[in-house]
Amino acid sequence: MVSARAAALGHSPAVAPRRVTILGATGSIGTSTLSVLAERPEAFAVEAVTANANAVQLAALARKAGARIAVLADPAGYADLKAALAGTGIAAAAGPAAVVEAALRPVDVVVAAIVGAAGLAPTYAAVSAGTCVALANKECLVSAGALFMGAVKRTGSALLPVDSEHNAIFQILEGRDHASVERILVTASGGPFRTWSLEQMAKATAAEALRHPKWSMGPKITIDSATLMNKGLELIEAHYLFDQPADRLGVLIHPQSIVHGLVSFTNGYLMAALSAPDMRTPIAHCLAWPQPSRGAGRRLDLAEIAHLEFSAPDPDRFPALRIAGEALEAGGAATNILSAANEIAVMAFLAGKIGFLEIARMVADTLYKAAELINRAPATIEEAVALDAEARRIAGQLVARSG
Repeated sequence: MVSARAAALGHSPAVAPRRVTILGATGSIGTSTLSVLAERPEAFAVEAVTANANAVQLAALARKAGARIAVLADPAGYADLKAALAGTGIAAAAGPAAVVEAALRPVDVVVAAIVGAAGLAPTYAAVSAGTCVALANKECLVSAGALFMGAVKRTGSALLPVDSEHNAIFQILEGRDHASVERILVTASGGPFRTWSLEQMAKATAAEALRHPKWSMGPKITIDSATLMNKGLELIEAHYLFDQPADRLGVLIHPQSIVHGLVSFTNGYLMAALSAPDMRTPIAHCLAWPQPSRGAGRRLDLAEIAHLEFSAPDPDRFPALRIAGEALEAGGAATNILSAANEIAVMAFLAGKIGFLEIARMVADTLYKAAELINRAPATIEEAVALDAEARRIAGQLVARSG
């Protein structure tokens, strides 16, 4: 999670302003990060911002943030980006290699918020360079967790979790002996279908699945929240971040989204971290770490909240949790295949090609069809990307056959 070298360096006084690069600046985490930075212009400066293909939006964000360079992953957008930045003094670049180069620019923090496998190479480059990375890309640890944690140990980088659940657990565990951990629990709101029957869920539309009761997120992660696959992916992340076996990790349904993570210790105490459901709070923590952050989110009033509910997840209505747990226990490339298949299944659901309940089935079927790939644990990021592509191909064939 955090190397000894990084922790030791963290005791030195911070030099303001801290320079920040945002990979995936136009997404929900990227724009929330820019909102946090804008509140404290004296403390932070933006080095680079990247996006996939929206040149006009990226240029606008770069101008507003005062970034030094803006980079598009799609080379076809370079001319538009360059034109949109003309006269600003902000450099423009495009292409996957340029995104990696942006990740390698010397900064204090790289916010890794590129969705999906596209975030693997630039995020790994930043970690391998020893840069502190605020990680908001689940696929990095789900697809290549051993590689990323190996790079953290090798280079003295720090990998700080942006997800509210992992950030809460990170703060509970920081400075504590991990050997005293008995169990780690991530919480789940339960999504829009928490109280729906299987019959209702079978008929659920994309619009209904995208109507999250608590969080404003991108479409992919919102659907993952509806299936609870996001919690399965978070258990895999927790395994790597906190070096805990699968049988010490669990999920608790908590519809208020006030308690984000809990840790039970061998001394009998259960510690919980609470905050309002606002992603700016964990983002601010990561940007300031190891110094105390000035929380950017709303403050809690427990008397106003009055009560908190908890329950166990229903394995029959939300099988994605079981499938993810089985992939974690299988090891090898299983979680890589899981992640890739889930992306294809979610896209197919959003496109109206499969039903809501078919998302988890499609992931399970892909793992079965790709059984020969599971023992091929990726030894490099290139291998992880290749495995991801092959799993996507298999999942895509299953989607085509389902139609």
